[in-house]
Amino acid sequence: MTRSLRWRIASFYAVLLLGVVAVVAVVLTIELHTILLDEARAKIDKVGADIAQVVRGNSALNALGDALPIEQELTSTGVLDHWSGPTTYVEIDTADGYPLAKSTNMGGEAFVRTPLARPNSVAFEQENQSRLGDVLVRVETIVAPNVSLIVKTGESLAIYDETLARIRTLLGIVVVFAAIVVFAGSFAIAASALEPIGRLSAAMGEIRSDRLSARLAWSDRDDELGKLAASFDAMLDRLEDGFARERQFISDASHELKTPLTVINANAQMLERWADRDPQIRAESLAAIREESASLAGMVNGMLLLAKAESGDDIPRETIELETVIADVVRHAQPRADEKGLALQFARPHDGTTNVLGNANLLRQLFTNLIDNAIKFTEHGAVDVSLQRAHGEAVVSVSDTGAGIEEEALERVFDRFFREDESRNRAVPGTGLGLAIVRSIARIHGGGVVAERRAGGGTTFDVTLPTLTALQ
Repeated sequence: MTRSLRWRIASFYAVLLLGVVAVVAVVLTIELHTILLDEARAKIDKVGADIAQVVRGNSALNALGDALPIEQELTSTGVLDHWSGPTTYVEIDTADGYPLAKSTNMGGEAFVRTPLARPNSVAFEQENQSRLGDVLVRVETIVAPNVSLIVKTGESLAIYDETLARIRTLLGIVVVFAAIVVFAGSFAIAASALEPIGRLSAAMGEIRSDRLSARLAWSDRDDELGKLAASFDAMLDRLEDGFARERQFISDASHELKTPLTVINANAQMLERWADRDPQIRAESLAAIREESASLAGMVNGMLLLAKAESGDDIPRETIELETVIADVVRHAQPRADEKGLALQFARPHDGTTNVLGNANLLRQLFTNLIDNAIKFTEHGAVDVSLQRAHGEAVVSVSDTGAGIEEEALERVFDRFFREDESRNRAVPGTGLGLAIVRSIARIHGGGVVAERRAGGGTTFDVTLPTLTALQ
């Protein structure tokens, strides 16, 4: 359970909130205790100040004609009750700290003895009396002409402690209730937040190679989970497309490999039966096996080269002069063009060289495939190769004067094993992978290739590659 992301998020959130609530409760308790203590202090401070005024002669008690000495006035029965109350106590002590008079509500209790301190000083002390309980006592030493007294006023803290205890109990109940609500709410919030992830996880668990069409389609969510779902759907799109291509590739490869393997197998059986009796059959069978084996080898090499071209990432790259690569390919293709009586020409810019960043072997293979294709499907006329530069790109065009490609097949000619006309093209040697290899090599070099029909007949293939200056 503790490994669950929902449990961890809910626990962290709950502990965080409870920590905040606990801190607030503690701070409130401390502040309330301080406020209640300050209120008790202010109350006895006012009472003590009033008595001090009387002692110093600033009260109306001394304005009644033949007044008694202040010590006798204050110690008269019931005088101090004027300042006392249900929770307020008053005591007058001598300078030596012995009680002279007390308010009647103190009974037999007395405050702790306090000797005469610094004149006219005020101090607050907290005492614990057996009957009165906890009492906050204000002690003021008064030194005036002909009198030295210690005035003590006390306030029982019982009611304040009781109030504080009730508040603490209430806060405790609030904290417990908050803990329940926070834990329940945290788990509910975590469950609500993680529910889409659960659905996403369930959807991922149902994905198989035969069920790649499923989509979340959370178009109504614009948050992070919506973006995650959109990324997941996009990944499924790529996977479905990749699986479809691979299935098509396997199907096409199986179909293409079947014919030469069948021929090889049939001729091997012919050799078993007739090799010793008929030299002509032996020679023809061996020739057929040799041709089909070469075709198989070419097809396998093409598939390996295509896989290498489509990987792209691990291919070493360097600065390459494109004119040199194309000229070398044209030179090697010249004998094949001469055999068919075709003119093979290469036109290049005269204002410097065209440098690209790439792999020389792969680019050589790209242009070899295009030029060989043009020669293969052209019976008369010419094959023109040109190089131009425009807007930071190098454009290499290979044009022929052959029969051309039908408009609807111009895009599909770059698919693996695609043949525009099976009956016509079976007679033409090839693996059906040449143009697929061309497109893959162009793509890993940051470029592309397109095919189009020529107005006068034939086909033009345009390869675009970013020049080195455009990459810098």
